[in-house]
Parts: sequence; structure tokens; C-alpha cells
Amino acid sequence: MAVLSPRTEDPGAPARGHVLLADEPRLLDASTARRRIAGHLTELDVSYPTAPSPPDVALVCDAPEAAARLSGQGVPVVYLHCRHRVTGYPAVPAVTRLVQRPDWLAGLPTTSQEPLNAVQLLAPRRLTRNRSRSGCLVLVSAYEADDAERADFTDTFLRPAAAEAVRRTGHCDVVCDTGFTAVRKALGPVAGVRVHRAADVDFDALHAAAETFLASPTLTAVSLAWARNAPLTLLPPLGPDQRDLADRLRRLVPIEVAEDARRPAVWTPHPGPWAPLGSDDDARREAQRIARRVRQLALIPTVF
Repeated sequence: MAVLSPRTEDPGAPARGHVLLADEPRLLDASTARRRIAGHLTELDVSYPTAPSPPDVALVCDAPEAAARLSGQGVPVVYLHCRHRVTGYPAVPAVTRLVQRPDWLAGLPTTSQEPLNAVQLLAPRRLTRNRSRSGCLVLVSAYEADDAERADFTDTFLRPAAAEAVRRTGHCDVVCDTGFTAVRKALGPVAGVRVHRAADVDFDALHAAAETFLASPTLTAVSLAWARNAPLTLLPPLGPDQRDLADRLRRLVPIEVAEDARRPAVWTPHPGPWAPLGSDDDARREAQRIARRVRQLALIPTVF
């Protein structure tokens, strides 16, 4: 019996490229980057790592093993290092290597031996916020935090913070990248709290609808608040990368760190302190520019 290819197309239809998207699902910044760039790839057929047919190009976000596998198969890879790192970036086989490092982080040393092109923060595609906002969004990234640190954070800070958020705002959405099951179990008894896995939920939309915003020190959190000129309160950092980013960010803008969720300053943050990070409208189109690179690679005729 003949098996039809999943990419069988009408011969008279315009040619469409095929892009495979891969990211590290346990990392908030990787899920963010993949989703925001994919939003500008509507002219291409999009698939994920389980796709049966080889793609014309792959966009890989902070998943070096996937990049190595695809490159070994002859697939052109556009690779994006998404998260802030204190140490250098690993060498990754790809035709294009990018790193999300906005201008205000440009002074960071890069120990990678490969050429990396810096890109600005990846802003949400839609920048408006709901007029009638309510509730609280808590965006937690525990990627590479050790088990003891993550458990202590959940028990001593996150649970009482979620309860306080419900008391002050009516309801709370908690989005986490690593340790989802443990967080959901810990917050289960807290009425008014919904827990989401970062890879499965549109937290751009949740942010647009939220009255208040608490988040781990990540580039995702900064991009949401900066692009929408919205307040942000930082959660206690987990790991050296988050601590370094929080320190660098607080040198530029007056951001509260929520060591104690009962403090009023946690819930009345300084509104819109983002001018020192720049207001260049071009930076808000960075995801669109990366998508253009992916399209160009997908539609270039292959020469044998």
C-alpha cells in the first residue's frame, strides 16, 4: 500500500518552505523565543521534532543536542542562545548563531569560540494590554536550580506569595518552566491559584490581562514589562545567572525584589521604569527579523 507524504501539495500552489521548531521546554526564555519567532512564520509549514519528513530549515532555541542532530542530517539550523548566562555560551553547529543580548547587557564578556550575533529582546507580537486587567501573573523560572533551592523557594516564598496575590487581586496564574509537578502540588491547597507549564500556555496573553506581575529575573520577564511599559516585581533569584541579571537590571531601573510578599512595595511597584533600557521601536521587531532569516534559508533552492 502506498504511503502518502504528509507534505504532498497541489502542484499549482506556490512553493512553501518547511521549518522545524525545537526548544528546551524546561527553559522559560527558550519557550518564549520559539513562540514569538514562530508567530512571524505564517508563510511556512511549521512542524516540531516528531515530524516524519525532513525540514528545509530548523529554528532551535537553547537546545544544543537538537541542533547537533539536525546539522548532522544536513538541515540548515538557525540557533538562538535565549537566556542570560554568567558563563560563556556553548559551541553549537549551525549556519546562523544568535544570542539574545540587548544593548544594555553589551558589556558582558563572551567566552564562546564561535561567532555570535547579538539580538535585542524579543517583544510580544501584540503590545496592547487589556483595559480591564485583574489578578496576578507569577512567572517562575527554576531552570538549572538545584532541587534543594527550588524546594525552599516554593515552600518559603512562592506558596505565601500566591496566597497574598489572591488576597490582593482576586486570583493568581503561576507559570513555571521546571518543576511543574512539584509547584502544582505545593500550590494545590491555595484557592484561586492556577498553575501552568510554560511550554503549554500563552503567558504573553496572561500578562496582557494581569493587574500585577511578579517574575523570576529572566529576559522573558524584562521583555514583557519593557515592551508594554508595565510594572514588574522580581521574585528572589534562583541560581547565579538570575542573580547576575537581577543585579545588572537593578543598576539601571528601580525594581523591587520580593523577598517578603507581605511588604506593600511588592504590590505597588514603580510604574514603567524602562527608559534606561531604550525605547528603539526597531528593537521591538527583533522576532520578525529573525523569522526573516529563517524564511530566507527555507526558500533558497537547494543545489546538488
